[in-house]
Amino acid sequence: MSSSMRCLFIASVSTVIVFIVFYVFNFGGDQSYQRPNISDTLMLTRVCASFASGQTPFLWRSKLVISEKPSCKGYLTQAHYITAPLSQEEAEFPLAYVMVIHHNFDTFARLFRAIFMPQNVYCVHVDEKATVEFKSSVQRLLSCFSNAFLASKMEPVVYAGFSRLQADLNCLRDLVASQVPWKYVINTCGQDFPLKTNREIVQYLKGFRGKNLTPGVLPPAHAVGRTKFVHREHLGLERSYVIRTTALKPPPPHNLTIYFGSAYVALSREFASFVLRDPRAVDLLQWSKDTFSPDEHFWVTLNRIPGS
Repeated sequence: MSSSMRCLFIASVSTVIVFIVFYVFNFGGDQSYQRPNISDTLMLTRVCASFASGQTPFLWRSKLVISEKPSCKGYLTQAHYITAPLSQEEAEFPLAYVMVIHHNFDTFARLFRAIFMPQNVYCVHVDEKATVEFKSSVQRLLSCFSNAFLASKMEPVVYAGFSRLQADLNCLRDLVASQVPWKYVINTCGQDFPLKTNREIVQYLKGFRGKNLTPGVLPPAHAVGRTKFVHREHLGLERSYVIRTTALKPPPPHNLTIYFGSAYVALSREFASFVLRDPRAVDLLQWSKDTFSPDEHFWVTLNRIPGS
């Protein structure tokens, strides 16, 4: 392409851009979130110039970051949130989510958007150690939804410590009290992301007919020490961690057999109530407070109690 042709092409594209910007400014509907700014116009001009010169620009822009405190209506529109159930099947089988997070708001916002459905309910636990800015951002996002809320009690979470399990339980207690008639609760962390649609998840869970998903096995050799010895959480200014002591723990209560499995589970509402109220569950929780990564044995052990 000759220089004169390139200039003509750029001039034509720029004219079109100016016309579009003028139109949006004056006729573009809700000005609070549709109006482009000057940087948008400059970016479009540079993109067109790059194409004209034979270059291939790479563009990436977040649609899920709340910036400059826009209205909830504007944010929900920009992020294309689903505002009604996509099928009768999903409407009749609402889910509950526990989301335990501590940093990286953009990642959390993408996860929340990916799993959000208006018939579901979401409890978000923010690490008590998180920054004020992060907590405020999460609160501002959740305030746009009637079916999402912060946990009523926050824990300073230590990875592999009891506080991680307690964070899940705080949300579980809030969700059991919810008026939303959810069928299963799924716990997540801030780094998760779904591989299935909400409808696919619903269809999968319906196949279990009220049974729980708590995969696990009898303790492998490398995991025996997690419940054999007393462990302590250490909360530090720079780093928090779990310390293993030489003190031995007493046997599990009620002669329970300890299993180990995934910390991430899907639980029926009936089982969630059992976990919070049954004396065996309450005693196992108390016994687990000084173990290592108790969320990897708590759910799976309780689910293997006959009749639980």
